[in-house]
Amino acid sequence: MVERNCIMKRERAYLTLAILGAVAPWAGFARFFAAHGITGDFVGALFSNGASAGFTIDLLISSLVFWIFLFERAARERLDRPWIYILVNVVIGLSCALPLALWRVERLRRGDR
Repeated sequence: MVERNCIMKRERAYLTLAILGAVAPWAGFARFFAAHGITGDFVGALFSNGASAGFTIDLLISSLVFWIFLFERAARERLDRPWIYILVNVVIGLSCALPLALWRVERLRRGDR
């Protein structure tokens, strides 16, 4: 019973972080698009200075590691359709995709399909 409670607490934490990870980055993106329009140089802005370039490169490497880890663990954890989390990673961000995948793994461990 204690293990089940721990799993449910992790589920709630991961789901909360996935939602936060979806909303918070897009709030920043919305400010960028409001200031520069949809055709603004978004990629250029990601590398516009050393700080943003460092964060961007860190995120790209972390995303690649997540993808490798995701496919390696998908079969073991019975995680079906791992490409969905890659799509979420690309469209929304790693801050949503990673906790979302972990939330799903916890639900599978609990026996929820």
